[in-house]
Amino acid sequence: MTCDEARILLHALLDNELDAGHAREVEAHIASCPACAAELASQHEMKRVLADADLRYTAPSSLRARIEASLPQPQRQPTRRSVLRGFAMGSAVSALAASGVVALVLRQDDQQRILSEVVSAHLRSLQAGHLIDVVSTDQHTVKPWFNGKLDVAPPVIDLTAQGFTLVGGRLDYIDARAIGAVVYKRRQHVINLFVAQTASTEHRLPKTQSMQGFNCRRWGERGLNFWAVSDIGGDELAEFVDKFEAAMKANVEG
Repeated sequence: MTCDEARILLHALLDNELDAGHAREVEAHIASCPACAAELASQHEMKRVLADADLRYTAPSSLRARIEASLPQPQRQPTRRSVLRGFAMGSAVSALAASGVVALVLRQDDQQRILSEVVSAHLRSLQAGHLIDVVSTDQHTVKPWFNGKLDVAPPVIDLTAQGFTLVGGRLDYIDARAIGAVVYKRRQHVINLFVAQTASTEHRLPKTQSMQGFNCRRWGERGLNFWAVSDIGGDELAEFVDKFEAAMKANVEG
């Protein structure tokens, strides 16, 4: 141990703040170093002098009285009943907040699980012989094929003129139930549009997420959930969804 290291620890040694190992190291250094031994003796004397009672100043009792008088008066202590009532209300609020947080986390976890299943279904479809059950570029052939196979047949829209070619459809399975998959192509890239019935009738704005190198755009409309999955860029997938929604809206209004 050097003198610089020892002198840093002298105060701690005097105040008994060092562990046994460090205390032995400092004491061994002091035993062989007159300069550090002298410094320790000087600090020890200073500590003794500062502890002398004659150096202490005792404040008069009148000062304490003035300080206490200037302080706000203590409020009446709450009764046991009010404390229990406040505790019960706080517990109820905390329970409601906690249940809301848990519900939110569960919903988010469920959405991630569904997204994972959708991407897995897309990957399965890319295997040879798994992409299409009914091969057709005619929406009037593909849509009737779903009738009787699902509770609600998915909307099938021909977007060939907009650059997204309808190539067919198939049945697939997401969240342990059968759903429809309408298949499109953008150049050589496959777009799977999964459609499932839902109890909600609210419109959910499209949201894009990425997983395993694929883009997935999810939205809800007229009691149906949609997932469009492909390896095309997010902008192109958003364009596909925008054109699909516009055409579906035009068909309903027409």
